[in-house]
Amino acid sequence: MKKPANGSSNLPDPTYGDNMIGTKTVKLEFPKDCNIILGHSHFIKTVEDIHETLVNNVPGIKFGLAFCESSGPCLVRSTGTDEELKKIAEKNALNLGAGHSFIIILGKGFYPINVLNAIKNVPEVCRIFCSTANPVEVILAETSQGRGVLGVVDGSHTKGIETEDDVEERKEFLRKIGYKL
Repeated sequence: MKKPANGSSNLPDPTYGDNMIGTKTVKLEFPKDCNIILGHSHFIKTVEDIHETLVNNVPGIKFGLAFCESSGPCLVRSTGTDEELKKIAEKNALNLGAGHSFIIILGKGFYPINVLNAIKNVPEVCRIFCSTANPVEVILAETSQGRGVLGVVDGSHTKGIETEDDVEERKEFLRKIGYKL
């Protein structure tokens, strides 16, 4: 196939390989009383370093962590302090199959706010896509080489602007869970 003079084409060019891209969404599955953190890193050492970061920042933390290796055997690498959460993280990582992505499933009573900055400071961590307890759909790009995370849909569509009653409810909630005096 000959490239058009302006260099643009929506069709694969056999000279440059298959440059077709597809998109898909994958719903993350985790218990309703858990929070998750989905991120991107760049090195197999991520598994050990994030594990150490979590246990050093929140003693007794319960979590499962899975990382999608993107070279060599391309395995899901995992660790955690809770076997069930580790298995949930592994299943989600395998479903995503996006190179160098990682997912942390935090156990009931453990929250991203307590570990997120520490995780962001792990040298291998490139970015965080989301940290939430909401339902999550991950938007993936897929090429002949592999998959990558384009973004996430975190929770539901916004329905309006808060009222004074909503402000009061928000403030009461933050005090109830101990994040404000």
